[in-house]
Amino acid sequence: MRCALYGRVSTKDRGQDSENQLRQLREFAAKQGWQIVKEYVDCETGATSDRAEFQAMFQAASRREFDVLLFWSLDRLSREGVLETLQHLNRLTGYGICWRSFTEQYLDSCGAFRDAVLAILAVIAKQERIRLSERTKAGLAVARSKGRKLGRPPLQVKSTEIAMLRASGLSLRAIGRELRISEGSVRRYAIR
Repeated sequence: MRCALYGRVSTKDRGQDSENQLRQLREFAAKQGWQIVKEYVDCETGATSDRAEFQAMFQAASRREFDVLLFWSLDRLSREGVLETLQHLNRLTGYGICWRSFTEQYLDSCGAFRDAVLAILAVIAKQERIRLSERTKAGLAVARSKGRKLGRPPLQVKSTEIAMLRASGLSLRAIGRELRISEGSVRRYAIR
């Protein structure tokens, strides 16, 4: 199998070095009989997928330039949250790429339990979505109970002002620019 390695450290300036990860990944790949075709290394936070090597790895995966992606641990691949991380793994699977975590042997889409692993991760992601929704609803309820008004503040525009500008021959777009509001808002106020 053609193997790609992905390593990540959070920062360059604190003495962090990806070589520790890569050395062990190389040894593991060799024991599996996998041919390493590319190593991708990012030296930045995993809280976003906007990482140069991470994106390059996905581009190569979409072109099937390797068969399996080996990474040190799931948090080295991504720290974006359960749902986003699962989406990255599903994206790899969709490209026909297997993936494996070196330190978390149960995170392995190469073996016989591949479907079970993906099902478990999908359930975990679903639970995370439910918890996030519950936390959001609870936060909104607390804000409402404290008398906070939610949503956008109402526009401070009078429909008579819009009517006067419309009567002077201005288009809805021009009125929006004049009043610094969207054309859609002008349209809504003009109908009132």
